[in-house]
Amino acid sequence: MQEESDLVTGEAVVLDLRVAKLASRGVAMLIDVLVQAVVLLFALVVLLLTAGSFDSSLTVALLLTVFVLVVIGYPVLFETLSRGRSLGKLALGLRVVRLDGGPIRFRHALTRALAGFFVDFWALGLFGAVALIVSLTSSNGRRVGDYLAGTLVIRERVPEPRQPVLQMPPWLAPWAAQLDLSQVPDDLALAARQFLGRYHQLRPEAAHALGYGLAQQMAATIGVGLPADMPPWIFLTTVLAERRNRAQAGHFPPHPVPPPVPRVPPSDNPFTPPS
Repeated sequence: MQEESDLVTGEAVVLDLRVAKLASRGVAMLIDVLVQAVVLLFALVVLLLTAGSFDSSLTVALLLTVFVLVVIGYPVLFETLSRGRSLGKLALGLRVVRLDGGPIRFRHALTRALAGFFVDFWALGLFGAVALIVSLTSSNGRRVGDYLAGTLVIRERVPEPRQPVLQMPPWLAPWAAQLDLSQVPDDLALAARQFLGRYHQLRPEAAHALGYGLAQQMAATIGVGLPADMPPWIFLTTVLAERRNRAQAGHFPPHPVPPPVPRVPPSDNPFTPPS
């Protein structure tokens, strides 16, 4: 199984995602199964203690209902609330994401859970044999549920050097501090970050076109104009660096009036595209 996956977003930005290996996914699955078993055992004890007031057919129906709710409801609940992480995935540093690298939603978690119950693992999955075979034949280790939901399991704990280093040009810091970044969606920020990380791997014309499109989207979201003399990579780097700094400080000040965009220094400025 490949450890890395090159996927392409809607903006044609290549995503460098570290795919979770089968071993780590298996351990995460085992943790989740143990948690589910504890919940099922507790529910079984409660039902047995109250079974005297039910007939046998109703008791069996309740047991089946509880089993389905735990097996399907557990991953749906955790992966929806945590944007792709069950308890097992949290322990192993894994996360389920969409193929464009963005966070999953309820419909993705529900599709994966239903496919896991009926196809990958339990009903028709021969206790995981189907999921194992499909994952081994997939270049990204995806099971049936991932194919149906359009998702991928990745490793979140990525070595720091693989991330693009966002250094804001000092002359833009006062301007960036006045920006209202509260409306910048995670998907757009992720696409911009991946673009900056792959900047030197793109042809110059492709880098300019992709960067300009992302910069235009970012500027429209923030509510500022994108000056013609500012390279897109400078604009995106500045916005992402300021967004990161505010997230680390836990401070997102409101700025209802967009500040004027400063002009880029003369051509002899020392800043070069990200490496």
